[in-house]
Amino acid sequence: MIDPQLLRDNPDVIKASQEARGASVDVVDDAVAADAARRSAITSFESLRAEQNAFGKTVAKAPKDEKAALVQQAQALAAKVKEAQATVTEAEDAFDQVVRSIPNVVLPDVPKGGEDDFVTLRTVGTKPEFDFEPKDHADLGEHLGIIDIPRGVKVSGSRFYFLRGLGARLEIALMSLGLDRAVAAGFEPLITPTLVRPETMAGTGFLGEHAAEVYRLEADDLYLTGTSEVALAGFHADEILPLAEGEAHRYAGWSTCYRREAGSAGKDNRGILRVHQFNKLEMFSYVHPDEAEAEHEKLVGYQESMLQDLGLHYRVIDVAGGDLGTSAARKFDIEAWVPTQGTFRELTSTSNCTTFQARRLDIRYRTESGKTAPVATLNGTLATTRWIVAILETHQQADGSVVVPEVLRPYLGGVEAIEPR
Repeated sequence: MIDPQLLRDNPDVIKASQEARGASVDVVDDAVAADAARRSAITSFESLRAEQNAFGKTVAKAPKDEKAALVQQAQALAAKVKEAQATVTEAEDAFDQVVRSIPNVVLPDVPKGGEDDFVTLRTVGTKPEFDFEPKDHADLGEHLGIIDIPRGVKVSGSRFYFLRGLGARLEIALMSLGLDRAVAAGFEPLITPTLVRPETMAGTGFLGEHAAEVYRLEADDLYLTGTSEVALAGFHADEILPLAEGEAHRYAGWSTCYRREAGSAGKDNRGILRVHQFNKLEMFSYVHPDEAEAEHEKLVGYQESMLQDLGLHYRVIDVAGGDLGTSAARKFDIEAWVPTQGTFRELTSTSNCTTFQARRLDIRYRTESGKTAPVATLNGTLATTRWIVAILETHQQADGSVVVPEVLRPYLGGVEAIEPR
């Protein structure tokens, strides 16, 4: 959740964040009022409890002939204390409900507006040009015998597919390349659970506005994750992490991911750009809050290095406040050029979630004073199935083959090109 101290001391900062997101500003006033009611209820309860404790000592010392009357007074006071405690519980629940409806406070440089109001930070590489009519990735995949969509639909329904032969190996090659680079950069590899408890899913902020995207197993009260970010965030829940100056805890989570793609009917129906199941390698960092922005830039750098070595033309955008997820204070997307669509499409995103997720999941570090404070968490994609779309379309040849980027060839036994079957 957001910082309660910030809410009390400077609610205008949170209101400005809500405006940047295009979200309700009134909810901030509701949260301030709920916080005041909560603290007032706690003060009343503590005052009554102190009175009860003091009165208990009086009863203990009183003569026998006075005790009966005093005991009755003590019982009446105990009832008041119990009632005050119930009021505190209600006030805390009310505060928790309203404050959890407020998304993370965006950082000052985040652009205002919605999906189309992003700022392009840089464009890298050369847009591919062809002296023939390029095929889209779905036609290429079928022609090369590496993507089988009809059988995926037959087995599982729309937005499912099979990767076959070199298609399957290409995905594993991408993921393995990313994993090797993550390990070299100091990330510990993890194969994460893809089913998580509700408190883990809620703690990462995925049960708010994006709840419709999540698959739920009602009989087990578990959720299928749409990214290993969820499990990686929950990995250190309820823990105090050692975070010396410059120290971080970095993980690379490899998992299958599931998304319902609710509300996307008619969008990207063709191919494997928007599907229900895919694989992804996710970077996740726990850092000191003062080092979060620098860590964010590092994650983007790792992503760009991958895309450059894969020979893809891309741009890095600073996502506008209205297009940020609940947990993100700032997000950079990297979009690769997809030739047959004549536009850039998102391949990666990386988010600075500041202390938002850590507050929900109670992940802390110990400060120099010995007290604890929430850490900052960040996440970013380093490889995923969707990248195959840009790779196939960018590196296709006139004879229908696709040149394998040199950096992937060692993972494919030296294969230099995928030839039509």
